[in-house]
Amino acid sequence: MRHLPTCTTRTSRRRVIGVLLAGLLCTAGATVPAVADSPQPPLRSATQADNGLALTPPMGFNNWNSTHCRAEFNESMVKGIADIFVEKGLKDAGYEYVNLDDCWAKPQRNADGKLEADPKRFPNGIKAVADYVHSKGLKIGIYTSAGTKTCDSVGLPGALGHEYSDAQQFADWGIDYLKYDNCNNQGVDAKQRYTTMRDALAATGRPIVYSICEWGENKPWEWAGEIGNLWRTTGDINDSWGSMLSIMKQNLPLAAAAGPGRWNDPDMLEVGNGGMTDTEYRTHFSMWSVMAAPLLIGSDLRKAGPETFEILSNREVIAVDQDPLGKQGTVLSSAGGRWVVTKEMQDGSRVVALFNETGSAQRISTTAEAAGLPKATAYTMRDLWDHTTYNTAGRVSATVPAHGTVLLRIAADREWDAHPPAVELALNESPLVEAGRTAALTTTVTDLGRTPATKVSAALTGPSGWQVKAASPTGSPSLATGQTLTTRWQVTAPAGTATGTYELTLTAQYRSPAGTRVRSKVPFQAHVVVAPPAGGSYLSDLPRLSAANGWGPVEKDTSNGESKAGDGNPLTIGGAVFAKGLGVHADSVVEFYTGEACSAVTAQVGVDDETGTRGTVAFEVWADGTKVASTGVLTSAMPAQPLLADVSGAQVVRLVVTDGGDGIDSDHADWADLRITC
Repeated sequence: MRHLPTCTTRTSRRRVIGVLLAGLLCTAGATVPAVADSPQPPLRSATQADNGLALTPPMGFNNWNSTHCRAEFNESMVKGIADIFVEKGLKDAGYEYVNLDDCWAKPQRNADGKLEADPKRFPNGIKAVADYVHSKGLKIGIYTSAGTKTCDSVGLPGALGHEYSDAQQFADWGIDYLKYDNCNNQGVDAKQRYTTMRDALAATGRPIVYSICEWGENKPWEWAGEIGNLWRTTGDINDSWGSMLSIMKQNLPLAAAAGPGRWNDPDMLEVGNGGMTDTEYRTHFSMWSVMAAPLLIGSDLRKAGPETFEILSNREVIAVDQDPLGKQGTVLSSAGGRWVVTKEMQDGSRVVALFNETGSAQRISTTAEAAGLPKATAYTMRDLWDHTTYNTAGRVSATVPAHGTVLLRIAADREWDAHPPAVELALNESPLVEAGRTAALTTTVTDLGRTPATKVSAALTGPSGWQVKAASPTGSPSLATGQTLTTRWQVTAPAGTATGTYELTLTAQYRSPAGTRVRSKVPFQAHVVVAPPAGGSYLSDLPRLSAANGWGPVEKDTSNGESKAGDGNPLTIGGAVFAKGLGVHADSVVEFYTGEACSAVTAQVGVDDETGTRGTVAFEVWADGTKVASTGVLTSAMPAQPLLADVSGAQVVRLVVTDGGDGIDSDHADWADLRITC
């Protein structure tokens, strides 16, 4: 979300209540006191501003996403993370910074105007913690704000007016990285505030990576490259698919600003915090790496499971992020939520991310030439998550699971024929299955390679108790380039199977011309659905096929509220209160199965009153792949607007809320009195 340009707190980034709290902590428009230790910054050239640091995106840890200001953020945690970096091989994989976020300091400066560590959290002081981290061969970072106070609601001392003394204090402690936030900034020009700290850091003589956390308010990608090493392009991330997706979309268009020593920062990693699936976390890690983003772990690694370490320590994906050329990936296409993003690498290869934004498996494709490679007879193609290498005649294609990413590194390599041909596995229908009834599905196995695939066989498996029968041949003696094995299947979920998502797996086995045996598989999400009841019903009472939300979960019969489930309020638009509906936050997509049996969706829609005067949104209804209703832009000043959508004959109805075209800013939206007629 956008953030207030003057006095603010972390909570005000989400809801208007934070604005009221901020007003208690500082006076809007207050002048900054003159402080002797912060002289007028000297004029500097862009060359002088380059400190020679962060030539690849910084990698490390920051505690905020897992602890916020809770008591578990302390000296023991910081030391424990440093130990784990060494013990689990994360240091060897490239992670080096162990960074402290807000709440490390005492609420007041000492009599000399110096910062002091909170004695409960850091009884031995910051210097002792820094020495411990350094003893592990790692580096340490710290946090403050370019304002009179930091973002915590307590109001810990910020650095505005104290830049030179604070920078020297950080240097004396042995700090290697500074995250410089934007709260309580008193309305002082952002470029001026961040330039002053740049010069203060340079004056210490210590190399300190400079992270500008300005939230993208003043388009720092246009000016911060002369000031800092990285700059936040968005508001805070949270541990949800919708938040991660929204931030990714905001950061992707900014590729031209990034390069060695200067990086777009879409905020820290949420991998391992529990709010997303492992598939979604792999997408998170893949796309941050393709975007050449800083990789700052945001989970408490002392509690992390093996899946988290497997994702975070994938060196082939890390190599994409850390490539010395320093190019951020760019978008080739994104139609229908099927994204193709490519990144140029120093060795001339290209990384291609096939990313599926949608709630069902999708076929996503491009070509090696479209990705920027020269025309060639064939190419080598490395799957960076499966760690397997194939040859391709030029097509780059895969069926990607819902919310998944296939990450490929492709090169015009003369040794392409040393590898087996790539095959693409696809499911041609959306796997919607009514319990007790047989669904017909069709799968394909296609040879993408320059060489033939021989002794090809396909198998489709489902959950225990499901019946999966082939209704056509499941094998082929050989597939040449571009040829396909097509198999029809009959799939039956047992009567009484609960609605929800289940996994089907398509597996292909084949041999290369050299006799190498290859086994490839793709999981698909099958949805067990029930037809909506005849007559009319509230959509909020029906099971959802999928749901993605820009901040926190989609809420049933309450407003969006904050980031946790169940923290919403009564749905309220323009003072009118509604008992039923969905509370969402842009960008949001919610899908329902309607089984070609329904005719209309109706609702009263608008911005929820909990945003105060903020928020602009637009509502859309889609019937299968066709937009059938839209409201245009609605603001917080408008009463609830009626919405009617003809969804006759649709198998799936999709409810969409966008930001209205002006960016994400407290865009809490209500589908109030949401009904469907069947």
